[in-house]
Amino acid sequence: MLGQSLSIHLGGRRCALAVAIAASLSIVALAQMSDAGGYRMPPKALADLIDAPPTPRVSFSPDKSLMIIMDRPNMPSIAELAQPELRLAGTRINPRTNGRSRGSHTIRLTVKDVVGGGERMITGIPDGARIGGVSWSPDGARVAFSITGENGIELWTAEIETAAARRLIGPRLNAISGGGYTWLSDSRTLLVRLVPEDRGAAPQPPEVPSGPVIKENTGGKAPARTYQDLLKNSYDEALFDHYFTSQVATVTLDGTIAPIGKPGIIRSASPAPDGKHILSTTIHRPYSYLVPMYRFPHRVEVWNTDGKLVRQIADLPLAEQVPIGFGAVPTGPRSFGWRADSPATLYWVEAQDGGDPRKKVDVRDKLFTLAAPFTDAPVPLISLGLRYAGLTWGDDNLALVSERWWRTRKTRTWIVQPARPTEAATILFDRSYEDRYSDPGSPVMKRTPAGRSVLLTADAGKTLFLSGGGASPQGSRPFLDRLDLATKETKRLWQSEPPYYESVVGLLDEQGKRVITRRESKNEPPNYAIRDLSADTLVPITRFPHPTPQLAGVSKELVQYERADGVKLSATLYLPPGYTSADGPLPVLMWAYPREFKSRAAASQITTSPHRFVRVSAHSPLLWLLHGYAVFDGPTMPIIGEGDTEPNDTYVEQLVASAQAAADELVRRGVGDRERMAIGGHSYGAFMVANLLAHSDIFRAGIARSGAYNRTLTPFGFQAEERTFWEAPEIYFAMSPFMHAEKVNEPILLIHGEADNNSGTFPIQSQRYYAALKGHGAIARLVMLPHESHGYRARESVMHMVAEMTSWLDTHVKNAEPRDRSLRDRGKERPSGAGR
Repeated sequence: MLGQSLSIHLGGRRCALAVAIAASLSIVALAQMSDAGGYRMPPKALADLIDAPPTPRVSFSPDKSLMIIMDRPNMPSIAELAQPELRLAGTRINPRTNGRSRGSHTIRLTVKDVVGGGERMITGIPDGARIGGVSWSPDGARVAFSITGENGIELWTAEIETAAARRLIGPRLNAISGGGYTWLSDSRTLLVRLVPEDRGAAPQPPEVPSGPVIKENTGGKAPARTYQDLLKNSYDEALFDHYFTSQVATVTLDGTIAPIGKPGIIRSASPAPDGKHILSTTIHRPYSYLVPMYRFPHRVEVWNTDGKLVRQIADLPLAEQVPIGFGAVPTGPRSFGWRADSPATLYWVEAQDGGDPRKKVDVRDKLFTLAAPFTDAPVPLISLGLRYAGLTWGDDNLALVSERWWRTRKTRTWIVQPARPTEAATILFDRSYEDRYSDPGSPVMKRTPAGRSVLLTADAGKTLFLSGGGASPQGSRPFLDRLDLATKETKRLWQSEPPYYESVVGLLDEQGKRVITRRESKNEPPNYAIRDLSADTLVPITRFPHPTPQLAGVSKELVQYERADGVKLSATLYLPPGYTSADGPLPVLMWAYPREFKSRAAASQITTSPHRFVRVSAHSPLLWLLHGYAVFDGPTMPIIGEGDTEPNDTYVEQLVASAQAAADELVRRGVGDRERMAIGGHSYGAFMVANLLAHSDIFRAGIARSGAYNRTLTPFGFQAEERTFWEAPEIYFAMSPFMHAEKVNEPILLIHGEADNNSGTFPIQSQRYYAALKGHGAIARLVMLPHESHGYRARESVMHMVAEMTSWLDTHVKNAEPRDRSLRDRGKERPSGAGR
């Protein structure tokens, strides 16, 4: 196929000589990339987009009068990713720093007045510091943050008034489990977790094995997902003990450190709002080689700040035998926390069905509370017929408790009165969480003097405010509503209007008249503003510039179309800057991710907006707009199973039908060339790509990043599939591209991180699938990126990925020769409606 003269559209005209030359160069480039070592660079126009400076993050003070602007660096280098890393009990750590090995960081902090706009950079921070975990004190007078160096993590604070920073603790923070520090309510003390002073040197690997690794099951069922980075042997256990052990302590603003209790493997340590009690979770043996650390045995205790044990709440066993399925939970107490509006009141949940979603019971979960001094019996607050899904505290008279159930997609929100637990709960919302059009939004919150988030109410607690995404047939239009708790009726206070996409960040008063919003349009990057709803005015707070002005002329359109079975679909169509209909059909890159639904109506809903900023990330398909491609981004690929039917029972048929409808729509509009379309996706989207190439001939080529292709390697369920391999072997076989490798007759590019940590997407998935494709003579290429996880972070890796994708698309799509019709249907069992 390669080496023959090709023909494509150039500026609406055919130019055979230019195309032949371009095709030859593309073939040479592909050969060079195949043979030469080292990292490659994509075309400069694409590289410039990748190197565009990221927009800063922001954090608002508790009263919203100030904001911290956090400038971020661009991508790290591969040298950073190559730093030492230990993978223990489902967690990846840097043993040099005692922190997570793959976190992001900030390089500069600036304080900005929300009203008035004055700015001052925080001084005293070392040049090149890797800043993390910026946290406001409850009174808003200071921020705490960490700085990660070569040999550890330091704790710093900065006074907002002077904008001066100073170090509180040297490189002793243990930030493996969480950030490692939390403000107490006095705004002058922080609860920290430190590396024990007498920890000593790390265990060394044994030169000679002490014996075999033995695993044994005595008959109990212990199904588990395909977790990565688990403990493997006694040496791993010793490393886990060494690095995960920490000392809880307090540190005051003058740097005085006071240890609390004894060192232990502290999974969490949370101060009560009163600042006098600590809720701790401590892991202990026996460990597991089957599940991550959050399922290890652990004790839940209440301490005082002197380190004295006040009460042990639970000592929970190893949770290897949790039933499978969505909604399965361990038995015993779980989901512990402090009541946000009370000085020191615990809450937790306990399953009433053995944690098994397959049992038929009237009550699934019960929510309990226990107030200081923690000597009484726990008080039941509410019994739930579905699985507990979270709660939001308000005051003695108001809290919201949510429950949901996977199989029916039902969610309910209840109003409870914490001070009157015997009062019957009343229903606030009862709906399908798949139905985004009926989503009432989330309650607007405020900060208490103790620094906790509680419900923002008005009218003496009779009114709530709700902020939501506003999904609608015209696209998402965020809103702010006022909710009367007595009548359950809402009043719309404000809604985003085209051509902008604007969402509420927070309220500046308790009447909902002045709000902070985040506003953007197709050609204007997100910025923050104060919106006065009474006066209908908008005052900008920030003016972040357009990071990629070369994309300002891109065409963006929300497209709606229909699948052959009547299901309504949608996608966002992007066309290159300057494109006109006279240029004719373009080569197309389609990028998608399938999702499962129990309702056709819900599957047809639109949750995107045509008015959002065209931001190109390093992993975005929009990069190729500057390389002559039309991009069909996020075409919906719903897999629907209504009633007793499971969505995956007809996965392949529905997937192919959705892809065919997308391709047909692009051809109908005259912007897409049917003979020059590529399909791409990441993770479950990569799985989709492989299936579409196996079961249809819609696309000329595919790009699959970090996928899983053999479902027998994830036998206890995957994605939204609850059934095990042994319950539905035919489904696992039908959905596994590995089982249909002989049907793939279009080129496929496989990219995978060598250190993928995502459940199910082991690197071997791509390696074995490539071997299967090669064994059947398919045109395939496998790129394994050193040190990369499920997503790719290093600049060298990302640039190489884009270079690979560009060469693949140019060779097999943009400059592809006409198809050999005699080979087009080789070995394929094509579902109804597949291909043309």
